Amino acid sequence: MSVQTLRWAVADGRVLTARALAHWARRPGEVAMGLLFPVMVVLMMGYLFGGQMEVPGGGSYREFIVPGMFALTMVFGVETTFTAIASDAAKGVADRFRAMPMSSSAVVVGRATADMLHSVVALAVMAVCGVLIGWRVHDGAAKALAGLGLLLLLRFSLIWLGIYLGLMAKGPESVAAVQVLVWPIGFLSSALIAPSTMPGWLGAIAEWNPMSATVTACRELFGDPVSGGSWAAQHSLLMAVVWPLVIAAVFIPLSVRRYRALGR
Repeated sequence: MSVQTLRWAVADGRVLTARALAHWARRPGEVAMGLLFPVMVVLMMGYLFGGQMEVPGGGSYREFIVPGMFALTMVFGVETTFTAIASDAAKGVADRFRAMPMSSSAVVVGRATADMLHSVVALAVMAVCGVLIGWRVHDGAAKALAGLGLLLLLRFSLIWLGIYLGLMAKGPESVAAVQVLVWPIGFLSSALIAPSTMPGWLGAIAEWNPMSATVTACRELFGDPVSGGSWAAQHSLLMAVVWPLVIAAVFIPLSVRRYRALGR
């Protein structure tokens, strides 16, 4: 790829990122509800059910679930990415983009950039909520930033999963199928419940869930209660980097290839 081609791709990607942000600006209610949904979940779990929950090894359940809700927020973002891509494809917007003199990768890159910016805002909202219910960072700002970086790395990899599924779908109404995929992955993890409290085989699946690696690593970096004694839990920092890189390595080329194939 020449320097000129790279500049062209970056410029086109920036324009499409601005397009996505402009769409959100026109739908503030929808954006606000998407940001507040995880807040409602953490308040429900922390105050309605928190009194009955115990963290193996001790510690505050509210501090236990906040890193888990950070990660769940990143995972739920797959639905947002999927819906946006599938809607553009169903309305013929993607076809018009392909007919224009623009970089073929700009559409997916622009979408990924916009969703990453949205994820930063979502994490900020969740962090404020966490502080208000008693969550604190105990091991310093550097480790806290590292934990937030791992969360954004997870989101980055899942954006490409959402893009690929959106390009494969027949329309945004297929989001129900994505929810069937995303919700079990999100809740069959260490996000809200310690895997050690689950049946053995189910706990093993939860421990090896890519999201559990990020959740456990963030708890360690934030200094929050940590549970789990499997190899995956003991090497959570390593796995929190490896899993997203593997997911991204699989779905970035698949997404770009699928987008190019739609025009043939």
